[in-house]
Amino acid sequence: VQLQASGGGSVQAGDSLSLSCTASGRPSSSEVMGWFRQAPGKEREFVAFTSQSGGNTARVASVKGRFSISRDNARNTVYLQMHSLKPEDTAVYYCAAGSRYSTATMAYEYWGQGTQVTVSS
Repeated sequence: VQLQASGGGSVQAGDSLSLSCTASGRPSSSEVMGWFRQAPGKEREFVAFTSQSGGNTARVASVKGRFSISRDNARNTVYLQMHSLKPEDTAVYYCAAGSRYSTATMAYEYWGQGTQVTVSS
């Protein structure tokens, strides 16, 4: 599975961004899809995941109420919609694919290249 993330950019605090991740090589409908992020000098952290059908999702507490994850299996694409962005959301955002629900990076077998999100105050 190859993953291509896009949609990052530089915004002001309070703005919104939508990230996309498109899978190729195998239907993404067979995979749990997740979003992670890594800020400079910090470890990569879980942001959200969605089950194969999209019926089950989870998000880290710090983004609940602001970020939502969704997927379109017909397009092999998973989305991360981000609202009310804060400077602490600044990071490289990675999409990932795996076979089970997990917030752990090691549970995901396939990773995209990352897209930079920068939020200024």
